[in-house]
Amino acid sequence: MNRRAQHGFHFGVCAGFAAASVALLSVELWTGGNVRAAAQPETSATEDYSSPLEVLLSPDGARLYVLCQQSNEVRVLNAASFAVIKNIAMGRVPRGFSLSFKGDKLFVTNSWDDTLSVIDTKTLAVVATWSVGAEPSSVVEDRAGKRLFVANRISGDIAVLDAQTGVEEKRLLAGRGASYLALSPDGSRIYVTHVYPKIVPRQTGLENRMEPESEITVIDAERAVVIDRVPLHAIAGVFHLALSADGRLGVAAEYHPKNLIPLAHVEHGGTFTYSLEVFGADVGKAAPIEVPLDELERYASQPFGVAIAPDKSRVYVTCGGSEIVTVVDVPRLLRFIHAHTGLFAQDLSASANYVVTRIPVGLNPRGLALSRDGRRLFVANRLDDTVSMIDTRTNRVASTITLAGPKTISQLRHGEQTFYTSRYSFQGQMGCASCHIDSTFDGIQWNLEPDGFGRNTVDNKILEDIKDTEPYKWTGTNPNIPTECGPRTEKFFWRSENYDNLTLADLAAYVRSLAPRPNRWRQANGELTPAQERGKAIFERAVDKFKKPIPEYNRCSYCHSGPKGTSQIIFNVGTRKPNDNTGLLKAPMLTNIALTAPYLHDGSARSLEEIWTIYNPDDKHGRTNDLTKDELNDLIEYLKSR
Repeated sequence: MNRRAQHGFHFGVCAGFAAASVALLSVELWTGGNVRAAAQPETSATEDYSSPLEVLLSPDGARLYVLCQQSNEVRVLNAASFAVIKNIAMGRVPRGFSLSFKGDKLFVTNSWDDTLSVIDTKTLAVVATWSVGAEPSSVVEDRAGKRLFVANRISGDIAVLDAQTGVEEKRLLAGRGASYLALSPDGSRIYVTHVYPKIVPRQTGLENRMEPESEITVIDAERAVVIDRVPLHAIAGVFHLALSADGRLGVAAEYHPKNLIPLAHVEHGGTFTYSLEVFGADVGKAAPIEVPLDELERYASQPFGVAIAPDKSRVYVTCGGSEIVTVVDVPRLLRFIHAHTGLFAQDLSASANYVVTRIPVGLNPRGLALSRDGRRLFVANRLDDTVSMIDTRTNRVASTITLAGPKTISQLRHGEQTFYTSRYSFQGQMGCASCHIDSTFDGIQWNLEPDGFGRNTVDNKILEDIKDTEPYKWTGTNPNIPTECGPRTEKFFWRSENYDNLTLADLAAYVRSLAPRPNRWRQANGELTPAQERGKAIFERAVDKFKKPIPEYNRCSYCHSGPKGTSQIIFNVGTRKPNDNTGLLKAPMLTNIALTAPYLHDGSARSLEEIWTIYNPDDKHGRTNDLTKDELNDLIEYLKSR
């Protein structure tokens, strides 16, 4: 049975849908050698799956460390026999880890706890847990063992800690969504990548029609200061970065979204370019060079992990949506770069000059690690709880390590697999996770052509906590998640008709199950700060400062009522732009609104302040023109706490 048949579930099973519930199905199906269990209620827990996200080899190559995000642990395996040595419990949703320079400690970031765990690699015990910034995503130690650098995704900064005590020395400003760190081989520099694009300065008339901008932040490790910000034009999501052993070559995995043209161009490779950013002395260019991994009819969807062979002969890139490892010949890549002076990032014929093979692995491959001799490549397959071991001499999977966990595929697990794969879209170009990074959002504004080319540009909304907030879309024209994810997605995004009823039911159940991450603007005791209390009073007020009544329909608390901050009603708040077909929009929910700039339906407001200081001149979007700056700040502080 081919992989499409294994995971497509074309069995003509009818899954009855209602707007607020998914029918249970008593059907068992085979998928990838595992039994797909009868569908469970949407609230079924999936914590028993390990979901390996990252892998590391010990300096002597004897141990394989596997960071398991869903089971909240680090699993330590014998790297030869793959026998389990120990499972070490971590905090909530661990996202990154690294070894100390001496190899005596393993540092793990717990992204939902805002902590860093320190593991003694001799005893395999957690010896310390330290507080860091908001949503720590990766960590590196300097070569002297003096400092730890931690990338914080939400606060967009780098926490600098004393490596012995965990005491924070300072914070360094990074780009938005700072997530992945790489230490140069000589220990002098630390490179930081970012999963979200910058919020660039507002330009009149171009608020929502600009290509994204990102950067690689460069830190001097000895002085712990930012020394460079390398601009990455038209790049939105940048993930792992690797450097060659001699330090002359750097490579980062990234997304290049084509958000200025209608999505209709998906048939021409016109939605994403999945690429590598290549830089360093070997490249011989003043600025990094973007090189595509895609080729016509063969895409490298959702590149994430990167490793460079010790002899610098190959670059290995995991592509989570395509479920492959892409292998790049470095000498051929450099020759191609040196022979071309123009930009070739959009050239689907370019990769044939340097991509030598694409190795099928497990579902949603993410982190990877090379053995010291470069002969074994370990790949964490997040959504089938396996680690592939590739023989780099043959470019084939030599063995597959199955991690302990359920042997059945639950409804939510299958829905998650469907969400992350790109197999359903035309030529396998993209999946739900291409735009909703880590099941959230991407910070980009898109032109979705069902409303007309160049019409109704929309900001990508966060998916967390959207259960029971229908109707969906900014215009509220999709009544439920099955409609949002099913016919609409197949017709306008995938350009294919692939979901059977069971698969769509599972996908919808997964999307409905997405819980909100912790709100970092709330106090631990649940109480509001004085500023938030003042903001709440403004949010709920019925009379303005001049004692004039505020009509009910124009009160903040009316449109944004309910536990999730949405009345689920369609309103006209005066934010219609010349390219919009309508000004009637659904009141968006307020859950974790502080994370999701830019704002308004088209992303034209670069901050929460701009919603009212620039885009509410007639007081249609709540009565706010009577507020002082301090009062508006209080209102915003309250909104952030929702």
